Amino acid sequence: MRNVVQRLTCLQHSRTWPPLRIHSSYSQLRLWRQHHLRLRDATVIQCRGAKSRSTIKLKELPQGALEPAPDTVEDGDGGPTYPTVVRQARNNMRKFDNCVVLTRVGSFYELYFEQAVEYGPLLNLKVAQKKSKAGIPSVPMAGFPFFQLDRFLKVLVQDLNKYVAISEEFANDPSDKVKSGGLMFDRRVTRIVTPGTLIDEKFMNPYENNFLMAVQPVRHGKHARGAEKRPAELESTVVDPELSSIPVGLAWLDLSTGEFFAQATSMSTLPSALARIGAKEVVVSDTLDSSIYQCISKIVDHDRRLLTRHAGKHADLPISDWAPLLETPVSAADGAAFTPEETAAGSMLLTYAAEKLRGLDLKLQPPQRRHELDTMSIDKNSLRGLEVLATSKEGIAAGKGSLLHTVRRTVTRSGSRLLRDWLSSPSTSLSVINARLDIVSILFHDARLREDIVKQLRRISDCQRLVQQFSMGRGDADDLVSLLKTIGTTEVVAGIVERAGCARFMTEAGSITANPLQSMFLRFSLEGPRALATRISTAIDEEGLLQSHRKDESESAGYITTAQAVLQSEGSAADYEGMSQIVRAKGRQQGSSELEADDEDTWIMRKTASPLLQSLHDGLSELRQKREDLTTSLKNKTGAQSLTLRYIPGSGHVCHVKGAKDVRHTAKAGPGSRTGRTTKSTHTFYNTEWTNLGARMDLVKYQIRAEEQRVLHELREQVVLNLVKLRRNAAVLDELDIGYALANLAEEQGWTRPVLNASRNHKIIGGRHPTVKIGLEEEGRAFVGNDCFVGEEERVWLITGPNMGGKSTFLRQNALLSILAQTGSFVPADHAELGIVDRMFTRVGSADDLFRDQSTFMVEMLETAVILNQATSRSFVIMDEIGRGTTPEDGIAVAFACLHHLYHHNQCRTLFATHFHALAELAKDFDKLACYCTDVAEGTGGSFSSPVLQAFQKRR
Repeated sequence: MRNVVQRLTCLQHSRTWPPLRIHSSYSQLRLWRQHHLRLRDATVIQCRGAKSRSTIKLKELPQGALEPAPDTVEDGDGGPTYPTVVRQARNNMRKFDNCVVLTRVGSFYELYFEQAVEYGPLLNLKVAQKKSKAGIPSVPMAGFPFFQLDRFLKVLVQDLNKYVAISEEFANDPSDKVKSGGLMFDRRVTRIVTPGTLIDEKFMNPYENNFLMAVQPVRHGKHARGAEKRPAELESTVVDPELSSIPVGLAWLDLSTGEFFAQATSMSTLPSALARIGAKEVVVSDTLDSSIYQCISKIVDHDRRLLTRHAGKHADLPISDWAPLLETPVSAADGAAFTPEETAAGSMLLTYAAEKLRGLDLKLQPPQRRHELDTMSIDKNSLRGLEVLATSKEGIAAGKGSLLHTVRRTVTRSGSRLLRDWLSSPSTSLSVINARLDIVSILFHDARLREDIVKQLRRISDCQRLVQQFSMGRGDADDLVSLLKTIGTTEVVAGIVERAGCARFMTEAGSITANPLQSMFLRFSLEGPRALATRISTAIDEEGLLQSHRKDESESAGYITTAQAVLQSEGSAADYEGMSQIVRAKGRQQGSSELEADDEDTWIMRKTASPLLQSLHDGLSELRQKREDLTTSLKNKTGAQSLTLRYIPGSGHVCHVKGAKDVRHTAKAGPGSRTGRTTKSTHTFYNTEWTNLGARMDLVKYQIRAEEQRVLHELREQVVLNLVKLRRNAAVLDELDIGYALANLAEEQGWTRPVLNASRNHKIIGGRHPTVKIGLEEEGRAFVGNDCFVGEEERVWLITGPNMGGKSTFLRQNALLSILAQTGSFVPADHAELGIVDRMFTRVGSADDLFRDQSTFMVEMLETAVILNQATSRSFVIMDEIGRGTTPEDGIAVAFACLHHLYHHNQCRTLFATHFHALAELAKDFDKLACYCTDVAEGTGGSFSSPVLQAFQKRR
C-alpha cells in the first residue's frame, strides 16, 4: 500500500497523471478509491484537533427499498453464473479471442479470468480474486486506474506485440435498462489497438512514422502451381527462388498523420522494402497461398515485426470505394495508374484499419503512388551495413553513429520523420535533387535567414499529427490552441520566405534564375487557415482553459490529501515519512484551499463564441446576483456572517455556517429551512429558496457546457474543411526544417555542394566519412580525406591493404556520399561530382544467423548472390573481403568469380576490397579495373599517422 500512495502523491505535478507502479493488491487499491470518495464527500477533513460528532435525524435517511444486488447470469456453456460485468467481459473475450480485453469498470480498466493470470504479472499488477455468490468460484482479476491506459497499452502493444480490445461503459437509457434487466451500463468494444493502428497515444515515437502495411502478392501464370521441393542448402534463404518474381502490391499508411502510400514490387525486393519503410505491423490476406505466407512470415519475423492475417473481403473493392476514408477522392486518371495488386493491397489496408477503429471517423490523405525508379533502392543489407538509419551493433534507431543521427539537426518532429524518409529513399530525379540543394544553398549562405526561420519553427506543434486528430474527431480545446499558434507561426514563416524570395539567386554555374524560395512561398495556402485561426481565437478562452487545468491539478491534490489521511490513520510512521516533503506540503496547501474556496466554474469558450452562449452567460450572471442577494438576506436574518451558499456532493445545495457563535444563530433561519449535518464548529441547513435557485443555476451551467461542446464540434468541422491546406502548409514547413538542418550541418562540418549528373562517374576529392570523422574529432583526432575517381575510365577499384588500414571506412564513406547527395544534402568532401545511382549494394562485415541455419560464409554468399542478380549498370556496389571463411584457394576463386561477373555483366561502379593479392594478376586484362592499396602517411620528424587515417595510392 505504501508504494501505491507514494506514486499517487505525484499526481499534482501534471494534468496528465504519471505512470502508476502498483505493488499492492488490486483489492487494496479499490478500497483506497472508496476511502477517497468518502473523504471527498465529507464537509471537513480533520486530521488533528478535538474530536467532533455528526448527528442526523432518522427521517433524513434514504427511504424505500434497497437496490437489488447485481444480477448473475448463467454462463452459456453451462458453467457457473457470474455477475453481469464479468459475463460481459467473458463475452467480449470470446468474441475477440485473439485480443487482450480491457474492460472499463468505473474508474478502472480490468482484466479477468486467464488473461488476468497471464498478463497481470507482466504488467506488474497484483492478481486478486473477485468473489461472487456462495458456491460460485471466484474470478481472477487485475486492474489499473483509467488514466494509466497509455502506460499499459505501451507494454501490451509495443513491447509484447499484442492486440488489445478496449471495452468502454455506455449508460443505458430507460428502454435499454428494461431490455437488459435493469443494468445501468452496457460495455462494448470501441477500438482494437494493434502496433500499426496507434493514433495519438503518448508513447508513440514522435520522430518516426507508425506505419501499418498491407502486402498483396498476385500469383498467376507459371506461379499458380504449388511450390516445388527446394534443395536442402536453400531451405534457410529468406525468399524462395521459385517465388522471387511474383509481383507484390504494397500499401502503407500512418493513422497518426494520415499519410497513405502504394507501390508495386516483387517478392525478391520485398525484404528491402519492409526494411526501408519500417512498418510496425504487416497485414496479409488469410486466403494467401501457404508457401507465399511462409515466405512473407520469414521476412517479417527476421525484422521482428507483427504479421497479421486479415479475413475481410477486399480484393474486389475499386479505388472509388476508398473515397469515404480520404480527405479528397482519387481521380479516375490517378486511379488508373494503380496496378491491380496495389489496389488490392490498398483495399485490404483500409478495410483492416476501419475494422480496428470500429466506426471512428477516418480521413486520410489521397494515396501517393511510389515508383521504384523514382528513388534510389537501398537494399536491407546496405541499410544495416552502412548504418543509415540505425547502428549495426546495438540496432538502435537513429542511434549515435548512424547517418540519421549525424544529419538530424531538425527542430520539428514532423521534419525529423520526413528526413528519415528522404535518407532511406534518396531521389533519382535531378530536378528534385537540385531543388532541394538550392534551398540548402540559400540557407547555407544566409545565416541570418536561418536564424529567423528556425526561431519560428521551434514554436510550432507537430502539425501533421495535430491535424489528423481533428480529422478523426479527437481534437480538444488544447489542440485548437496549439493549432492556432501553429497557423500564426506559419504566416510569419511565409512572410520571411516571401521577403527572402525576392532576392536574386545565382546557380552553381553562375546564371541568375528565379529564387527557389519564391516558388516555395507560392505553395503556402494561408487564406482558409487564417479565417480558421480568427474563429478559434474568438471562441477559445485561453485564460479559462488555464483555470480549467489548475482545477484539474487541484483535484489531483485531493488525491494527495486523501493519501495523507489514509497513511495517518492506517499506515505507519515510515509510510508517511516515505512521502516527499514537497508533495506533503502541496497536498496540505492545495487541499486546504480547495476546501475553503467557493467553487467557481471554469469555461473553455468565450461568452461571445455564439449568441446562445452569450445569452446563457447573461442568465447565469443574473442568477449569481440573486445568489449574492440571498446570501446577504440570510446573513441578516440569521446574524451568521460566515454563512455561505454551497453545493456539496452527496448533500446538494446547502447553507454552510462555521464557527460556534454563528452555529447558534442559524436557528433563526426561519420557515422553509431544514437542518443538515451539524458539528461543534460547523452547521449546514437546507433553504428552499436556495435549493430552487441552485437547481436553476445547475441547469444553466449544463446548457452552457452543452453549447460549448457544440461550438467545439463546429470548430473541429472547420479544421476538417481546411485539412488539405493545413497539411500542405505543414509539408512546406517540414522541407524548410530539413533545409535548415542540412545547411546548419554543412556550415558546422565544412561540407560542400555536390554536382550531380546523368553520367556513371563518381568523382570525390578530399572525401570524409560523415560519422567516423565526427567520432574521431570527439576523441581529439583528425580524419585524413581521400579521393575516389571510379567511373567510366576506371569502373572497378580493386583495393588491398593491411587490417585496420581504412579499407572498410573508404568503401562505406563513398557509398554514404552518394546517399547524402541524392537526399539533397551537401557532402563531406572538398569537391564532389556524382552520377545518379539507381541502386546501392554493400557486402561488408561478417555475421552469422545460426537460428536460421546460416553460417557466416552462407550469409556472405546469399548477400553476394542478391548483388550479382540485381545490380545494374547505374548501381554502386561496395564489396569487402569476399571469399573469407574458406580455404585461400577457394576464397580466391569465389572472389574472382564475383569480380568477373561485376565487371563483365553488371558493369557497375564497384569498390572491391580484398586481401587476396592474386586477384590483381588474375584481373590484369580488365581494362577498366584499377588496383589501389592503402598507405601510411608519414609526418614531419619521422612520426606516422594513425592506421585508420590512410591515403590511397594507385599500384602500377
